[in-house]
Amino acid sequence: MHISEGVLAVPVLLAGAGVTVIGLGIGLKKIDAKKVPEVSLLSATFFVASLIHVPIGPSNAHLVLNGLLGVLLGWGAFPAILIGLFLQAILFQFGGLTTLGINTANMAIPAVVFGLLAKRFISLKHPIFSSVILGILSAVALFSAGLLVALSLWFSGKSFLLASKLILLAHIPIAVVEGIITAGIIRFLLKVKPEIFGLMDKDTKGFME
Repeated sequence: MHISEGVLAVPVLLAGAGVTVIGLGIGLKKIDAKKVPEVSLLSATFFVASLIHVPIGPSNAHLVLNGLLGVLLGWGAFPAILIGLFLQAILFQFGGLTTLGINTANMAIPAVVFGLLAKRFISLKHPIFSSVILGILSAVALFSAGLLVALSLWFSGKSFLLASKLILLAHIPIAVVEGIITAGIIRFLLKVKPEIFGLMDKDTKGFME
């Protein structure tokens, strides 16, 4: 899902950079001092999860966990993903600095959208249902990120049409795996640390309320 240097058209790069600057500004504004360790931990989780790549033309497929970051951080997913991508670019040459904006936007936009939507379904009264729904939404978030990558390539040139289709197909099984992983993580967190979702043990807020 990292798009390499020298592939995208300049307007696509500028649009991605603009979206990331806006998202980063909102994210930093919404993160208070108590949230910084959580953002750092999840940024490290994203960094590690997305290190194993399957090359697909000018991009690649891998786990992202952007849905999980969206649920736990909301707009804070923008700075968390940006930091992870920056470190991968300078340490392992994954993606690149000129594509940092568009790569961040492609992964963070679905994270924020589906993360905010997923919070409506978090409930201590129905933890299994909540975990399944959030797992499904996480899978959709990952596939949506793959779709944005494909569109970024397609808007840069019709010659990338085949690569765009391959990227979408490759992300279907990865989205399923990511959904299962996220569902398991959410179920565990609801059991041992519900306050991370803004819930307490006695709290019964949820989708049925």
